[in-house]
Amino acid sequence: MKYLHTMVRVSDLDESLDFYCNKLGLIEQRRYDSEQGRFTLVFLAAAGDEEAQVELTHNWDPEEYDEGRNFGHLAYAVDDIYASCQRLMDQGVVINRPPRDGRMAFVRSPDNISIELLQKGEALPSSEPWASMENSGKW
Repeated sequence: MKYLHTMVRVSDLDESLDFYCNKLGLIEQRRYDSEQGRFTLVFLAAAGDEEAQVELTHNWDPEEYDEGRNFGHLAYAVDDIYASCQRLMDQGVVINRPPRDGRMAFVRSPDNISIELLQKGEALPSSEPWASMENSGKW
């Protein structure tokens, strides 16, 4: 497993970039705008530590971030998303967002911190029981 990024939701992208980049000194690594999803993702990292990133998520439609909703998730790359999820399920962990796409899954810690698991490299072929498994709770 490899640490990838921490996601934080921001209400004002320009103000947040000013803080994280101009004041804190992080460097923008990449950006993704989704017209359909109505959000922008901006990945930042410290110079010399480009692999450990902060993902700023800006939802275009205004939203109040209470109850810690501005903190999104921890993300880890795994060698086999299906084997990782099965191992977690076998230990009693609920798979809140199953890896239906062979690429991404979400679980929660005992303190309800969302953990995103991402398949290293290309997505695995769709496979049961994952392909037809429903989401469970929040993630």
